[in-house]
Amino acid sequence: QVQLVESGGGLVQAGGSLRLSCAASGRTFSSYAMGWFRQAPGKERDLVATISGSGGKTSYADSVKGRFTISRDNAKNTVYLQMNSLKPEDTAGYYCAVRLRVGVTAADFGSWGQGTQVTVSS
Repeated sequence: QVQLVESGGGLVQAGGSLRLSCAASGRTFSSYAMGWFRQAPGKERDLVATISGSGGKTSYADSVKGRFTISRDNAKNTVYLQMNSLKPEDTAGYYCAVRLRVGVTAADFGSWGQGTQVTVSS
């Protein structure tokens, strides 16, 4: 069972940047595709970005394309989400998770971390 711990959230002004980190336990981290999700109050948990186990394949939600970059360092068992040109609508709790099967919903991922809050002020 992989355990995930997110960090790096905070309060930032619109147009600013943050880098989120997701540290994973376990010796087989590189075999897992990973995803970042976000959830605003009263809304569903939505997929933001995914990355393959090797890091060679990534995908993004249309709302963050060109602004967010997902990456991973398998030597450090860590996945990152670099967020640039942040907007107030990016405000949410951000969560990383292990991909269990093909799909783009929260049900297709598991081993959720506790999340880290990102707040973007206008």
